[in-house]
Amino acid sequence: MNPARRIIICGGGAIGTAIAYFLSRRGAQPIVIERHEVAGSASGKSGGFLALDWCRGTALDRLARRSFALHAALAEELGNPWGYRRLTTYGGYAREGDDGRGAAGRPWLSAGVTLTGRLGSPQTTALVEPRACTTGMMRAAEALGAELRTGAVTSLLRGPTGALAGVTLDGGEIVEVDDVVIAMGPWSVLATRWLPLPAVYGYKGHSLIFDTGTAIPAEALFLEYQEASGEVLTPELFARADGTTWICAISSTGPLPIDPAAVAPDNGAHARLEAMCRSLSPALASAPIMARQACFRPVTDDGLPLIGAVPGLAGAYVATGHSVWGMLNAPATGEAMSELILDGAAQQVDLAPFAPGRLSPFDPALLRRR
Repeated sequence: MNPARRIIICGGGAIGTAIAYFLSRRGAQPIVIERHEVAGSASGKSGGFLALDWCRGTALDRLARRSFALHAALAEELGNPWGYRRLTTYGGYAREGDDGRGAAGRPWLSAGVTLTGRLGSPQTTALVEPRACTTGMMRAAEALGAELRTGAVTSLLRGPTGALAGVTLDGGEIVEVDDVVIAMGPWSVLATRWLPLPAVYGYKGHSLIFDTGTAIPAEALFLEYQEASGEVLTPELFARADGTTWICAISSTGPLPIDPAAVAPDNGAHARLEAMCRSLSPALASAPIMARQACFRPVTDDGLPLIGAVPGLAGAYVATGHSVWGMLNAPATGEAMSELILDGAAQQVDLAPFAPGRLSPFDPALLRRR
């Protein structure tokens, strides 16, 4: 009997844990290396919104549709430990200080909120609690034989023929492996020191989590909100199955700290969010705030994720750059990567549009100038 394939996965976010789960389900031995904590960055602080067909007409369409179906299947198979729920999703607008016409008889919304139409039904939009989803996926992978280790990969080792032979961890430990997957979100750019990877950037988002109990039904809102200053924000509001409500509206660019634990909110960002929430909803105005969050989501130069084999080194792979659709597309990415690594090609999704070689490699010398 051939020994099980050993695969190092750098990164314990939604993408890395999903890859670990699907690999372990096939009998491989994935080892997730995470230096901060599982779900410690965007995978634990994002909204967790899922949409079946919002990527139609783009290269992401098949990936999203497959992943939407997998979310439902995994929640059922694994006992739904992460609050998967179907939602009705609406669009609308509001202005600060505007009394408006009322929000279609919804007492939890201020009169100044106008809903303009339904964007999704319970058949096409859903939600998960992202931290619970990511940590739950990791636990499911461990139950199938995957391993989680705290640390960081510092270099790749090549054998006499130049093929991948192993990795070196911080502290000097050498781990022999068959494959390595870079899935560190925006911190994947650090791996350009060893691999010819395209640039991955961080785009910061701010969010609040309210304890709203049963005051807000199973709905999601995508709004345009004009502040008194005239600036327009685009808040997103998701009511979760655990009685909390997640809201975001403010994003920014800025330097990505080397340590994920050092991510900090922009000055005044959460205060603006709180003022907006009080204006939008009496239910939010009276609800306690459970968390004030900031995180960086990974983006690439052309807006598409990097999913596939890294040119120039057999056994090296990357899966990152999913931007706002990371939580949605994690299961299908995990499934596709397991097929690519173990079978040589993905079966359910065409990964050609996401091939890392489509973009020029990032110059790692630029990292030293940051």
